Amino acid sequence: MAEKPKWVIEKEQAKRAAAAQTVWLFGLHAVRDALVNPKREKLRLILTPNAASKLEDAVSEAGIEPEIHDPRRFKAPIDPQSVHQGAALEVKPLNWGRLEEVAITSGDDPLRLVLLDRVSDPHNVGAILRSAEVFGAQAVVGTRHHAAPETGALAKTASGALERQPYLRERNLSDTILELQKLGYLVLGLDGEAEQTIEQALEGRRDAPVALVLGAEGPGLRPKTKETVDQLVKIDFAGEFGSLNVSNAAAVALYAARPRG
Repeated sequence: MAEKPKWVIEKEQAKRAAAAQTVWLFGLHAVRDALVNPKREKLRLILTPNAASKLEDAVSEAGIEPEIHDPRRFKAPIDPQSVHQGAALEVKPLNWGRLEEVAITSGDDPLRLVLLDRVSDPHNVGAILRSAEVFGAQAVVGTRHHAAPETGALAKTASGALERQPYLRERNLSDTILELQKLGYLVLGLDGEAEQTIEQALEGRRDAPVALVLGAEGPGLRPKTKETVDQLVKIDFAGEFGSLNVSNAAAVALYAARPRG
């Protein structure tokens, strides 16, 4: 029997590693929302007596037996500097399904997506997930590399939004943009030097599906991303885009791109 090519072996190894991956969530809000999320596979729960009292209803709903630890000897395998509030939960990452399924699912409102180009800070991504949930976005989409993975820090910053707001990570951002364009999306890349504002680009097109692409603070969007989007836009009155934190920029952009009744 011929040996498998190296790329096939590496792909199989990556698939097995992903299947075995677990995440430790921490903090009362993040743990509570994960406990009551029926889609979340829960493996191990560590609580202090005080946290157990505060999360009693969620623990009961989840049907998981917690390990009770003394606050001075909290043995969850998380960063000692993490503000865990006496609660840590080991889980499997969420599976939100395929992009094309998420991108065409909607009620009566026009579709909105947020795409992230090398935004790797988990705190920024967590805050963006919160904004995306508030403004009714269908998903936040990052890349498999150079993007923040699902972590406890991200979940804590998202303050529960990670359990409800789809967060997908695709292999290639430019390919993802092209795929969305085929689905009828207007893809707008945020750039401080763009000539038009978001509002101007959406004049008369508020009912169109819209994807907003944001780059990392400093370098911004990659040249390939700028070439692939339909149009570069700026946030009105913001001056240079770099003057806004990327999570704040996402919130303002989602507001500017909101459907108008």
